[in-house]
Amino acid sequence: MLRKTLLATLCATSLMSTMVLANPQTFDSELGTVSAETVVQGLNHPWALAFLPNKQGMLITEREGNLRVLSPEGKLSAPVSGVPQVWGKGQGGLLDVVLSPNFQKDRLVYLSYAEGGGEDGKAGTAVGRGRLSDNLTKLSNFEVIFRQQPKLSTGNHFGSRLVFDRDGYLFITLGENNQRPTAQDLDKLQGKVVRIFADGRVPDDNPFVGQKNVQPEIWSFGHRNPQGAALNPWTGTLWTHEHGPQGGDEINLIERGKNYGWPQATHGIDYSSKPIPEAQGQTVEGTVVPHHVWEKSPGISGMAFYDAERFKPWQHTLFIGALADKDVIRLKLDGDKVVHEERLLGELKSRIRDVRQGPDGYLYVLTDEDNGALYKVGLQ
Repeated sequence: MLRKTLLATLCATSLMSTMVLANPQTFDSELGTVSAETVVQGLNHPWALAFLPNKQGMLITEREGNLRVLSPEGKLSAPVSGVPQVWGKGQGGLLDVVLSPNFQKDRLVYLSYAEGGGEDGKAGTAVGRGRLSDNLTKLSNFEVIFRQQPKLSTGNHFGSRLVFDRDGYLFITLGENNQRPTAQDLDKLQGKVVRIFADGRVPDDNPFVGQKNVQPEIWSFGHRNPQGAALNPWTGTLWTHEHGPQGGDEINLIERGKNYGWPQATHGIDYSSKPIPEAQGQTVEGTVVPHHVWEKSPGISGMAFYDAERFKPWQHTLFIGALADKDVIRLKLDGDKVVHEERLLGELKSRIRDVRQGPDGYLYVLTDEDNGALYKVGLQ
C-alpha cells in the first residue's frame, strides 16, 4: 500500500511542464543528443531535491541551511520556515530531503542535516521531520527522530542520504566522520546504514537488536562516506555508493547485518599517498566485496535509477553524480550487473551533487557551487 501511495504521489506531478526554461545546451552521447536546460540558478551549494505532488514543483535543500520551494513556473521561494538550525562547517549543513510515503495525507517532509552539540564542538548527522503547510511556506512541529551517536565530526563525512523502502522503513546512510576505525565499531553509529520506522522507532527485526553494546538501529556497517542511495525499482533492493579515500569509490547492494569492509578492505590509499593504516587488502574475509569499484575516484554523490518510459534508451540505467570529475556517470545495467559506463555533461564543468528522475521522465541534476544550478536533462 505504501508503495502504491508513493507512486501515486510521484505520478500526480506533471512537474515542470509549465516552466519557462532557457534554451538547452546540447551534447553528444552514445545514445543520441543530450539536452540540458537550466531550470534555476543562484542556489547556494544545493544538496538534494524532492518532487512535490499536484503540480507544486519541488523542494531543494541548500547546505547553508535553507529549504526552498521551486514552483512549476521556475520561481524560487524564500526559505521555508521551521527548518532546524544546522551545523554549517566543512561538509556539514542541511543535506537530504525526502517526502513521507504518505505525504498526500500527512504532508511530512524528512530532512537530514549536520547537528552540533558534541564534545569539543563536534557534530553528527541528525534526521527529523515536519509538516509542510498547504501554502508551502512553513514546516510545523518539526521533531528529531534520529541522531548519530556519538558526535565525532569536525566537518567531514556525514553521509546522509534518506531512502524509504517498499514497506515504509527509513534507511539512513551515515559517514564515519573521518574517524576510520569507528566504521567497524557496533557501539557507534559512524560508517553505518541504519534502518528505522518512519517515526524513529527501531524495528524488532533489525539484525543487532538485543545485543549488548550494539546500536540497534544498525542495518549494515563498514562504510566510509555514503552520499548516494536509491531503491532499485525492479528488485526493491537498497543500493548505495560511497567515497573511497584516494581511489576506491564503490557501489554496494545493502544486505541485512553485513560488513562492507571499511577501513580494513579498500581499493584506495590515503590522501598522503600512503596505505590506509588499517587496510588488509582490497578484499578481506568476512566482508562484502563491492558491487562496482572505481580505482580512480570520481567523487560520487547522488544516485537515480532510470525506469521511465520517456527516454527508452536510458531504461535500466543507473545515473550517478560526480563531484571531482564534474560529470554524470551513466551505468548500463543487465539485471544487477554493470555492463557499461559513459560520462555525460562534463562540458558543464560543474560539480554534480544530486541526480533524480522526475515524474516527467527527465533527469534533474543539481550542481554544488556558490552559484549552484538545477538542470533538466533529456535525450533529443
